[in-house]
Amino acid sequence: MRKILFSLIAAIAAVFAATAQELPANVIKMMYSSNIISRFYVDNTDLNKVTEAGIKAMLKKLDPHSTYTDPKETKALMEQMRGSFGGIGIQFNIVSDTLYVIQTTKKGPSERAGILAGDKIVTVNDTAIAGVKMERSDIMLRLRGPKGSKVNIEVVRRGIDRKLKFALVRDDISTETVDAAYMIDKKNGYIRITSFGAKTHEEFVAKLDSLKARGMKNLILDLEGNGGGLLDAAVKIASELIDESNLLVYTEGAKIPKFEYHSMGAGKFREGNLVVIIDETSASASEILSGAVQDWDRGIVVGRRSYGKGLVQRPFELPDGSMIRLTVSRYYTPSGRCIQKPYDNDSVKYEDDLMNRYNSGEMTSADSIHFPDSLKTYTKRLKRAVYGGGGIMPDYFVPVDTLKYTKYHRSLASRGSIIQSSLHYLDTHREELAARYKDIEEFEKKFEVDESFIQMLRDQGVKDSVKLEGGEEEFQRSLPELKRQLKQYIARDLWSMNDFIMMYNHTNDLFIKAYELIRQKDFDKLLIKE
Repeated sequence: MRKILFSLIAAIAAVFAATAQELPANVIKMMYSSNIISRFYVDNTDLNKVTEAGIKAMLKKLDPHSTYTDPKETKALMEQMRGSFGGIGIQFNIVSDTLYVIQTTKKGPSERAGILAGDKIVTVNDTAIAGVKMERSDIMLRLRGPKGSKVNIEVVRRGIDRKLKFALVRDDISTETVDAAYMIDKKNGYIRITSFGAKTHEEFVAKLDSLKARGMKNLILDLEGNGGGLLDAAVKIASELIDESNLLVYTEGAKIPKFEYHSMGAGKFREGNLVVIIDETSASASEILSGAVQDWDRGIVVGRRSYGKGLVQRPFELPDGSMIRLTVSRYYTPSGRCIQKPYDNDSVKYEDDLMNRYNSGEMTSADSIHFPDSLKTYTKRLKRAVYGGGGIMPDYFVPVDTLKYTKYHRSLASRGSIIQSSLHYLDTHREELAARYKDIEEFEKKFEVDESFIQMLRDQGVKDSVKLEGGEEEFQRSLPELKRQLKQYIARDLWSMNDFIMMYNHTNDLFIKAYELIRQKDFDKLLIKE
């Protein structure tokens, strides 16, 4: 047996002997290891999965943002980045293992075929998707497909005692990344960007032009919760705000030379008051955009210290359709700040950073944040002190309101009970609400969350194993915010995300502070603080 084993190992060695001088020692070692596992491991094993696990382990040793995606994940990622995909044109949510249509895309396949908000899709191409605990990603995989391909679905509609059948032809469906834009008053406008994709700049310019046509002089740009995306999109939007030829961001790595991105073109909004909202989850491209605005003293940044993701990933596609997104350089703001927070190959500490900020008091008091002088740089125009090494620190800090939500409320939200209750309520009251309220303004003014709605929420909480540890007293303290949130979700699903955000902003401390500042007569002097 030993002779056979040595003979096989010798055979493996012979296969690679010819190329041993051409390949690095670590590559040869991996090839040896892979072949030894495939030939001698005690059980049958999927070598592809072993290889994928090995790639992920290697990348984990580098930094928190170098990643591997399998072919299926890569396809979904690329669709998201491109901003469009072949689909049937619906927004949906899953309630009790059933797909509810929230809205249909205007002029999309579903709207053209007559599918309505509130419909329940129960089968796709004769495969049941309701009541079978199918993953959301698997449902999306069945609904999406190449443009022009056909898909058959069956729908259950309230008031009709039989399933409705639809034969749809998939079409290009755009995914919007600018999900809210409206005039706050006669002079001040608001735009919210949720991520940076291939069409974000185009969407932003269209919204900007629309608001300017309605008299907008000043702009609140909301990047709260924006986790980033394409660098190019952030640079193009920054070019609309910052004077031409100004440096916006540069990248540099040990093996990648310095590359600078400068403001281009005429710019759509280079005059007028500008306030940018960020929070602790604003990352990457959001930090590039807000950092450029801050470094050129173009506007005021409001909120809380951003995430601190300043590493640049380059995609490397592998032959099987999988992808490695490898960190190749770092982002630097115009003043030279590196916005990447420390990671030191400690993934647990890195992932716990936001919780540590909360526990240290940073989320509630700006005075708890201290940067060493070695990280200090100065803005380009007013020479104000700013700091690198861990996100963008806003010019005006807005603390987290720790008393706003009770433990019971947070538990309901984390279990999805609030969203589920709003969907159930809307399912039974959609026609009544649509008939009673002609527009969002009337709905916001007159609609009240009634006792039946609240009871529905309480029952859902019990079903989701949410504990009311503080008894009725805690429930009553939770009630005002729960009612407000339930009402906002109804507005979103009955009208649009734009209406949801507009209602949400009425009690959003970040927006309230931004709106207070943008109306100041001496706005330009707000950056020059003692």
